[in-house]
Order: sequence, then structure tokens, then C-alpha cells
Amino acid sequence: MVLISAIANCNCNGEFSSCFREKHDFITGKLPENSKKPNKTYGIIIAISYRNTNFNGERRIKVTALSSRERVLKVFAGEKPDRTPCFSGMGNVTTEGLKALGHKFASVHLDAKKMAESAATSYKTFGYECGLVPFDLCVEAEALGCDINVYAHSEDLLYPTIKEKVIHNESEMEIALPDNLTKRGRVPLVCEAIELIKKDIGKDVVIGSYVLGPFTLAGQIMELNDLLKLSFKKQDKVEKLLDLLADAIIMIVKEYEKAGVDYISVREMGATSDVLSPRVFKNLIQPYLKKIFDNMKAHGVLHICGKTNDIAQFMVETGADAISVDQKNDAAETRKKLGSNALIYGNFDPYNVLVTGTEEKIRETMRKCIDDGISAIWPGCDIWPTVPAENFRIMMDEVQRYRR
Repeated sequence: MVLISAIANCNCNGEFSSCFREKHDFITGKLPENSKKPNKTYGIIIAISYRNTNFNGERRIKVTALSSRERVLKVFAGEKPDRTPCFSGMGNVTTEGLKALGHKFASVHLDAKKMAESAATSYKTFGYECGLVPFDLCVEAEALGCDINVYAHSEDLLYPTIKEKVIHNESEMEIALPDNLTKRGRVPLVCEAIELIKKDIGKDVVIGSYVLGPFTLAGQIMELNDLLKLSFKKQDKVEKLLDLLADAIIMIVKEYEKAGVDYISVREMGATSDVLSPRVFKNLIQPYLKKIFDNMKAHGVLHICGKTNDIAQFMVETGADAISVDQKNDAAETRKKLGSNALIYGNFDPYNVLVTGTEEKIRETMRKCIDDGISAIWPGCDIWPTVPAENFRIMMDEVQRYRR
């Protein structure tokens, strides 16, 4: 048996009869004289083995393709996959999936079974290469004592929001963590949803979750404007709060890991360099992110919104396995700055490309992400639920076909 690489359905001085996505299918076709992959082409790259037996000048070929789970885990391990994976560390439930299940968006935030079922539809319907819960940004703040509104009876696409914060002024910043933090709010519900979705699709795709970063979480439990002002005027108070919140996040991360997640995204959206300087990020934000990743066993991804080129190296230094950048970031520049070994996920606009974009725009954007050196195609933020089903399918089709 000889292990080679080949290209299905492409013109490279050789032909194959069809395109395969399943394991252990058989195809026949003429082998190209040079089996090396062309610089840029369309076609599904497959690992194949063949017996040295001719029939009419052709060979019988057995196809072995990576599963979505295997593909993503290869990337996390720093190994080269058969193609660029497309998944996310942020919410990606769609109205298409909700409609198929008969679930209302408002109801899935309060029911672990509905949450898990809804999350699984993005893989089952479109081949999206992950299953991820939850869908909102209030889980940690709720566990810390914030009152939230989930709009349980709404027919609209309304995400849970915070009604009442824990900290109302500077004098209230000296808080203590509740003794039963991981049993409060919806933390147990999210853990149950992780277990359910892992049982459902965990053999096929990676299972993920996310937590807020300390600075972003601080902006949830107190007024963000006050937090920003105090970050410059009374940094010691902010540092003490961030250290405490890092401990809270680590506690929740450990519960998600027990439930079975493969990876966790730390979403530090509030610390964007659109607001904070690189110096402030390194001195104030980075130490507490590093504390979290130092205590994380699952694969860790750090996501920060906005233009992050100036802090990309600082992001890597937190100890995250990968960094996630949004559409404002110059991914090619980040790749050049960080080198070939860094894992960089991103960076398409989930609304202006995936929801409202034309087929041509979607395909061009996916190709650009890959050409810019992205390790895995991720949206710049949550995928908006109303994404047209056809657009989602176009994105996955382009990712599966295009090669850098």
C-alpha cells in the first residue's frame, strides 16, 4: 500500500470520477503524473491509498477523509489538516435550525435540552464543524448576582440582557464571590447542555463553549464608562476586581471542562485596542487573561473585537492556543507578524458577508481568509440567527472546495 495525496474533481493532468466527502468510498481514475497539489485550485484534497494493480490503465483507490472533529483537533494540535476548517467559538444558532425543531429563540436560553438541540442544527443542517453553547453573554454576570431579562415570552430575536448590575458605583467595587458560584444562575444548565450536545454530535465535531474575559465581565456587572475611567484614574481598584473575576471565570471554565468541552473561547470584547492602548492592554488586561489560560485544560481561544494587529503578540503571550480576530483586523499582517506557527482564527463579517452578502461576496471572502493565512475560518462575532440557509451552504461549500 502506498500513501499519496490526490485531488478529486480537478484538472491537474489527471482525472477522478467524482467528489467524495465520506470515509472509505472507492473511486477510479487516472493518477496524475505529479501528485503534488497545485498552488491554488478547487477540489477536495483527500488522503488515499491504492494497490499497485492496473485495470484499463486505471487504479482502484480507497479514500480516507478526515472527519470535522479530526480536522479541527489537528489544527489545535498544530498539525496540517486536509483543508481549512470552518467553525466558531461564538454563538451560531440559526432561525433555520430553530424552525426545524419548532423552538422559539427565547425558550432555548432556559432549557438545556432545547439549547443542545438548537446548537446541533448548525452541524446537522449545514455541516458547520462544531457544536457550541450557550448563545448569550449573560451567564457569568447572572451567576455573580446580576438580574437578567431573557424575554421569555417574546416572539422576536432578543438576546438576554442585564436588568440590574451588581456594582453601581466605585464604593461597591469591593465584592466577594458567592460560595456557590457554579451552582447559580444558568451555569448548571449550560453544563447540562454541553453534556447533551456531546452525546448527540460529539463523535463528529468538536464541542465548545465560551466565557467572558475579566475586563468585559467587569463591564457587565458595573457601568462600562465608570470602568474605563477608573482604569486610568484608579488602576489598582480595577486590577483587584479583574483578579477576582478571573477566579470566577476559572471556576466556571472548570465546570464546562467537566461537562466535556473540547475548547473554550475567552471573549474579551471590551478590551479592544479601539478603546484601550496596547500599553494598557499589556499592563492591565493581559495578566488576568494569562491567569485564566494557565488554569485551562481544554483548548483555549482568545477573541478580541476590533483592530487587534497592534496587540496580536500580546494576545498570543496570554497562553491561548489560538487567537480569534474580527473583520477589522488585517489577518495577513497578523500572520506576517506572528509567523507560520501561530494559530489565527477569523475573520469574516458575519452580518455584512454571511447575512446580506451575495454568493460572489461570500465566496471571495472565504478565499481571502484562506489566502491571508487563517488557520480556521471563524466569524468576527456571533453568527446572526437570520442568516439565509443558502448563504450558510455557500460558505461551507467554498471552504470545502478552495485551496490556497
